[in-house]
Amino acid sequence: MSNLIARKALIIVDMQNGLFKQAVAPFNNNHVLNNINLLIEKADLSQVPVIYMRHVGLAHTPLSPESPMTQLISELKMGNYYHILEKQYPNCFRETNLHKILTELKVEELVIVGMKTEYCIDTTVRAAADLGFNVSLISDAHTTFDSEQLSAQQIIRHHNSTLNGAFAKLTTSAEFNF
Repeated sequence: MSNLIARKALIIVDMQNGLFKQAVAPFNNNHVLNNINLLIEKADLSQVPVIYMRHVGLAHTPLSPESPMTQLISELKMGNYYHILEKQYPNCFRETNLHKILTELKVEELVIVGMKTEYCIDTTVRAAADLGFNVSLISDAHTTFDSEQLSAQQIIRHHNSTLNGAFAKLTTSAEFNF
């Protein structure tokens, strides 16, 4: 894989039990999960690496790396060309091996999906653009929860609009091809 040029990678952010399987489900959860699984299938057919990011905390806490809360949800497909990385910050690049792996794979474009729109998705899209990656944000493959001020749908629409153009190219899971 590493000898190809203009590689793409699918980055799946925080699709883990502690976020996705809360008492109140994230907005449009089944639709988003189906779209992410579709993108995993497309990536697999094109031999594109899939990188699953898990948000973890310190050992012996509810977010410890071994906790059921930090494990990827069982409904998420696993591609044939994948890495699972742990992070402790909203930025998937901060204090992780993500940038190193992407550089070794000669990746130039990142396709970003997952949770939560206003935290880890937003931060990672901006960081990736700052690092010089071309970024595709899949408008129907990231989600969040209602806040006190805005509905989840409003948060997602706002971030799709804000990130489009300046930091990422906005597209849908059906439209995007690797």
